[in-house]
Amino acid sequence: MDISLQQVEYRYQQGTPFERLAIHNVSIEIPSGSFIAIIGHTGSGKSTVLQHLNALLLPSKGTVKIGDRLISGNKKEKNLKAVRQKVGIVFQFPEHQLFEETVEKDICFGPMNFGVSESVAKARTKAAIRQVGLDESILQRSPFDLSGGQMRRVAIAGVLAMEPNVIVLDEPTAGLDPRGRKEIMEMFYQLHCEQSLSTIVVTHSMEDAARYADRIFVMHKGEVYRQGTPEEIFSSPEGLIELGLDVPEVIRFQQKFEQRFNIKLPKPYLSMEELTEAIATSLKRGISS
Repeated sequence: MDISLQQVEYRYQQGTPFERLAIHNVSIEIPSGSFIAIIGHTGSGKSTVLQHLNALLLPSKGTVKIGDRLISGNKKEKNLKAVRQKVGIVFQFPEHQLFEETVEKDICFGPMNFGVSESVAKARTKAAIRQVGLDESILQRSPFDLSGGQMRRVAIAGVLAMEPNVIVLDEPTAGLDPRGRKEIMEMFYQLHCEQSLSTIVVTHSMEDAARYADRIFVMHKGEVYRQGTPEEIFSSPEGLIELGLDVPEVIRFQQKFEQRFNIKLPKPYLSMEELTEAIATSLKRGISS
């Protein structure tokens, strides 16, 4: 399912003395089946954009097209439930949203809220719990007896059980250790590939953006500052650093290598394996010449 934002503007508390412009002139195309990363410093407008992707926020100006549904600024919209069923959002620290007596009831809540029968919801729950790497035996336990990592996976399963076409991830690895971060992102990437899920991740992790995304949008002061493939975005890391953003460790290493040996490699490399091979090739050429 395609999503398109065209010249979107959003103002919080519009028409009051506390009105604040959050994003303006934002145009983003998200083709069906793509993996998109949205990056930017705190206050850049990332979370505001995120909430337009399933109509939690409606634009003050511009249009948002979600599948066949067109949402326009300053126009009252009805029956948005179907949109929110197709675009699932995993908010930061989703485990804080768990509330039911058992894991099964918690995961079933979303599908049943959208009109799915209890039997179908339970079947979806079993499938979803396996998708997030947990055993079905956990379904009858209280979610509050689980570890933090297990609770996060249960919360994610609750979104997957609604069988969305698009999944939106708001800082999905926040608070996790390096191993946990890698496991969660690999899980999402596997789901993305196996189910052709359109995946949008809002993240501070440049490594995750570089490793998984097909395309990256850089937000700054409520606007799309830059967009492109990971190679295009990280080809001039100085611009990102000026915005107060980090760059992937492999890019920093490549910069230091090029400066140290006065060598310019053909392109920015986004994995240490590729960079190592490129450096070896470059050094061999230098020795042979």
